[in-house]
Amino acid sequence: MPTLFSPLKIKNVELKNRIAVSPMCQYSSEDGFANDWHLVHLGSRAVGGAALVFTEATSVSPEGRISPGDLGIWKDEHIPFLKRITEFIEKQGSVAGIQLAHAGRRASHMRPWEGGKSLSKDVGSWQTYAPSAISFQDGDATPSELTVDEIKKVIKDFQNAAVRAQKAGFKVIELHGAHGYLINEFLSPLSNTRTDQYGGSFENRTRFLTEIIESVRKVWREDNPLFLRISSTDWKEGGWSDDDSIKLATQLKTKTVDLIDCSSGGIAFDQKIQVKPLYQVEFSESIKKNSGILTGAVGLITTSQEANGIIEDGKADIVLLAREFLRDPYFPLRAASELDTQVIWPIQYERARKK
Repeated sequence: MPTLFSPLKIKNVELKNRIAVSPMCQYSSEDGFANDWHLVHLGSRAVGGAALVFTEATSVSPEGRISPGDLGIWKDEHIPFLKRITEFIEKQGSVAGIQLAHAGRRASHMRPWEGGKSLSKDVGSWQTYAPSAISFQDGDATPSELTVDEIKKVIKDFQNAAVRAQKAGFKVIELHGAHGYLINEFLSPLSNTRTDQYGGSFENRTRFLTEIIESVRKVWREDNPLFLRISSTDWKEGGWSDDDSIKLATQLKTKTVDLIDCSSGGIAFDQKIQVKPLYQVEFSESIKKNSGILTGAVGLITTSQEANGIIEDGKADIVLLAREFLRDPYFPLRAASELDTQVIWPIQYERARKK
């Protein structure tokens, strides 16, 4: 059997293969509510054979949304439809995961197909927050620097969201600490110029994240996995580096984080990324090798051979696909055929499988 289709057990959760659906914003909610689009979008990837299906970045508070169309989990009313989704995913033999997020200074923006620009007051903008009052780029509203009391509230928002995620039937939580959003903003010296206990040294800049982890772990089942997505490097001089990521991963391995999802970039609008196939796999490989923690690889992974090679060569423990899953919701079924291995198909589709 190709390594890509070997099972992986993380605490009490067993993944039937090493293929996960990466969180992908759909910008299709109203007031944070999931709807039929999310059910079909996420459900079809479970039907397609993915072992782990993540929701898009799901905001822990209204002000933490990237756009007015973001999915949310800041109130109990969000739970019932999310539970409908998790139940469907599990019926397909997949595991339902949720990514908890706060957009920080990159909140209050238009949907991408509306231009993606910062919202104006006349179209419903809201106050954004960040570790420091530094906007992401010219034209963006200046965020309000979070007070210590406001930081504590955000941490509590993550904890409350984890309680709701458990009630909704999710088995894996991923904290979104990447792509220039709030947790990433605290980690990076490019966006965090604070002089209190949440800024300055590595220990201080990581404090916000570690306090979120500790808070979530108080309410999240001990035997359920907790993942963290990070930007492994800021792709800019003076920013967060891959060495910082290794140091962080080494520390978090002792704080009940089970897997690091290794992405990169997003904190600086003028970042210099050399985008190419598998360009971020080196981060998952390095972090895995140097910290001993489980890792996930992302970034322009598009073929079954690429995905299998990453796992087979020990560069990551799972692969998380995004755009390839948008092109082909049934990528795992196709990959199994291409790698000449047999997997279970949905009984409704069985007659179409090539023997």
